[in-house]
Amino acid sequence: MYLSETFRIFSKDTSNRSTFQVASNNNVMSRQVTLKTISKQTGFSVTTVSRALTGYDDVSKETREKILEVANELGYYPNVTARQLQKQRTDTIGLILPTYGPRFNDPYFSELIAGIGNQLSSYGMSLLLSVQAPGPNEISAYRHMVEGKRVDGLIVVRTRNEDERIKYLLTTTLPFVAFGRSNVGAHFNYIDEDGEAGVYELTKYLLDLGHKRIGFISAPFNLMFANFRIDGYRKALEEHGIGFLQDYIYEGDLTRKGGELGTKKLLSLSQKPTAIIASNDLMALSAMTYAQEIGLTIGKDLSIAGFDDVTPSDIFSLTTLRQPIYNIGCLLTSMLQKLIQNEPLEEAQILLKPQLIIRNSTGRNIES
Repeated sequence: MYLSETFRIFSKDTSNRSTFQVASNNNVMSRQVTLKTISKQTGFSVTTVSRALTGYDDVSKETREKILEVANELGYYPNVTARQLQKQRTDTIGLILPTYGPRFNDPYFSELIAGIGNQLSSYGMSLLLSVQAPGPNEISAYRHMVEGKRVDGLIVVRTRNEDERIKYLLTTTLPFVAFGRSNVGAHFNYIDEDGEAGVYELTKYLLDLGHKRIGFISAPFNLMFANFRIDGYRKALEEHGIGFLQDYIYEGDLTRKGGELGTKKLLSLSQKPTAIIASNDLMALSAMTYAQEIGLTIGKDLSIAGFDDVTPSDIFSLTTLRQPIYNIGCLLTSMLQKLIQNEPLEEAQILLKPQLIIRNSTGRNIES
């Protein structure tokens, strides 16, 4: 199989007809609700009923309301397959998560998918969701969706420096939007968070608290946002006259395990950091757990901060950079819907600025 795991969610009823039940002679019998059923019930022609249910503006408001009222009473659902054939669309967009199965439970992805799914629901569309770990089968997964005409558009997430997925999609006519930038040498539509500006602000905040040895647990270096966030960290240090030291950088994998390993490595240095920034909240929360296990008081002996502000960061009082992941999912979907409908975008490339959320996991350096 090209797709290791595939799910269809937020779908409308795809049955050809709806079924409702009526009582007759104390027996329950099943009937099929069709356009003809509604036509007989309302006295309008099948054509008028069809155009009213499809939303054509040549049907009067009173007529449409009457038809919709009867359709709802009868429990009518449209023949989605027939509509898709008529429009030559699937009314479905695709999302392939570049991750391993256990990381599907990452709250970052959960919030993103919720935003995408709820926005799609308002359009009467579905989401075809697949999980495919980065590797040789990844492009095959995209080809499976694109060339198999399974979707009307795609959302690409966790963009990379030289993203082969985006390069491939640029050779097709399928609409797509990305959550993140990439150095592919061509224009494409995206929404991204200004990680450089956010981490710069966070690092500066820690420096102002007297921290001079600040460790950084990065995302994988091949991810585009990892570079921007390290750039913000480096910029803040240099502006404060503090050298950028590679020893204080650990390449994590955005999992709890990566956060634990990164914290162990950083705290094993002879000149231990007094503060640690992690590139996402999962690694930051894991860093907090490990530090507490070895007897450190978070916010006093060691300050820790993350990025994303996903659940349960607020519960553990984690200082972090908030990006509105749910809202970004909605925005990505709105952009893609316009591209599918051949409507112009107000902004083709959107750069958002994260908000610094200060909580108890950070405090003044007790050495200063």
